[in-house]
Amino acid sequence: MEERPETELISIPATPRVSTPEILTPSGQRSPRPASKEGRSSTAWTPTSFISPRFLSPIGTPMKRVLINMKGYLEEVGHLTKLNPQDAWLPITESRNGNAHYAAFHNLNAGVGFQALVLPVAFAFLGWSWGILSLTIAYFWQLYTLWILVQLHEAVPGKRYNRYVELAQAAFGERLGVWLALFPTVYLSAGTATALILIGGETMKLFFQIVCGPLCSSNPLTTVEWYLVFTSLCIVLSQLPNLNSIAGLSLIGAVTAITYSTMVWVLSVSQQRPPSISYQPLSSPSFTSSVFSVMNALGIVAFAFRGHNLAMEIQATMPSTFKHPAHVPMWRGAKVAYFFIAMCLFPVAIGGFWAYGNLMPSGGILNALYAFHSHDIPRGLLAITFLLVVFNCLSSFQIYSMPVFDSFEAGYTSRTNRPCSIWVRSGFRVFYGFISFFIGVALPFLSSLAGLLGGLTLPVTFAYPCFMWVLIKKPMKYSFNWYFNWILGWLGIAFSLAFSIGGVWSMVNSGLKLKFFKPN
Repeated sequence: MEERPETELISIPATPRVSTPEILTPSGQRSPRPASKEGRSSTAWTPTSFISPRFLSPIGTPMKRVLINMKGYLEEVGHLTKLNPQDAWLPITESRNGNAHYAAFHNLNAGVGFQALVLPVAFAFLGWSWGILSLTIAYFWQLYTLWILVQLHEAVPGKRYNRYVELAQAAFGERLGVWLALFPTVYLSAGTATALILIGGETMKLFFQIVCGPLCSSNPLTTVEWYLVFTSLCIVLSQLPNLNSIAGLSLIGAVTAITYSTMVWVLSVSQQRPPSISYQPLSSPSFTSSVFSVMNALGIVAFAFRGHNLAMEIQATMPSTFKHPAHVPMWRGAKVAYFFIAMCLFPVAIGGFWAYGNLMPSGGILNALYAFHSHDIPRGLLAITFLLVVFNCLSSFQIYSMPVFDSFEAGYTSRTNRPCSIWVRSGFRVFYGFISFFIGVALPFLSSLAGLLGGLTLPVTFAYPCFMWVLIKKPMKYSFNWYFNWILGWLGIAFSLAFSIGGVWSMVNSGLKLKFFKPN
């Protein structure tokens, strides 16, 4: 039989014009998504359909081996390349070698911090039953919305949403997405960084007082000067270039957060309880003030679950291919992180309320430990606890500031069309550090407004992801999935308004005289 030329054997038959679903890999490369189970998969076209056994059978072994290798390569890294050079210049997407361990470190560092220490304050207004119930509901609610964000990172073919605002724009539209997501995410990042300066500076001052005792000099540093010392340390550490480079700091922050959270509640429950302790919710002079107090307490619970504004950014540091999508290691790391977060938040809230009841000061369990047991607990243990808080604040400042650094550098690179030099990058970070310092000095009560902060930023964690799922994934209308996410989303918006009002009322009622630490 006469053989036909090879060029005729591998020619591509005419196919109908069908759009190919694609996803974007970390370097901007696109790869085909697997064919849908609906319909006949045998007729679905993919970029490697022509390299099938049917077309390979008449070809010699060497050519077959080449084409099979080509098919594997195409399925692994994609068949089209579309690079975005700006992504390679920015701190969030500069490095794409993240993994599940990095995801666990970052999520744990962002999810546990000073906000956990004020959870017993919420229990003082809610009591045992409502306190535990609200904390449990909030935990599983935010875990569900975190899963949504992880799944939506590569939900649209040919696109990776590397930042929370980008996902909001895809769901709500270009302008509305910016309006809805930019303020709460920036407020969470910049506001948390400022609060960390206040808490870190005051904790350093307490640590110095505990270590030195009566031997301290007669002219110690003022609180503002301690703020400046802490800010300088934050600026030095912020010179690490990108999000993956601070994985070690996130590990330190995670370990210190778990350690001092455990030490605080163990030391509290191991000491004798105050004689006048009571577990009845704090009473208010009127029904209106009682409602506002409860709303503020629920806002404190909501504020304990922060970090969703960083979920997209953390996942953006991971490589993603057709066979190994980024959502797999991200979700694996997030599950481990939130297991440890639960092991920190629940014992601190329950143990702190058991130890101090409604005598809990507005500053939280660390304030109560210092006020009630500073003479009963060895000075070395107290000093270690405060030092761990300082280390955790230094680490948390870096991860919460990274989106702001990314925004600064994105504006610079879009205008100049070139990456930031080391001096420009350092200048941005020094500028941001001292701006946060000046805001902290001007608003020293910021770290106490947990209820208000929780209300204002609640949609980022509890509401927006539910809306995004419906608008991007488009589940069947009037199905359980459709109703469930719409109801959760609107409940989140309603709670946000109520908690914000409660936080404002609490702030006004206290006369803006709140402080996170009130040492004797």
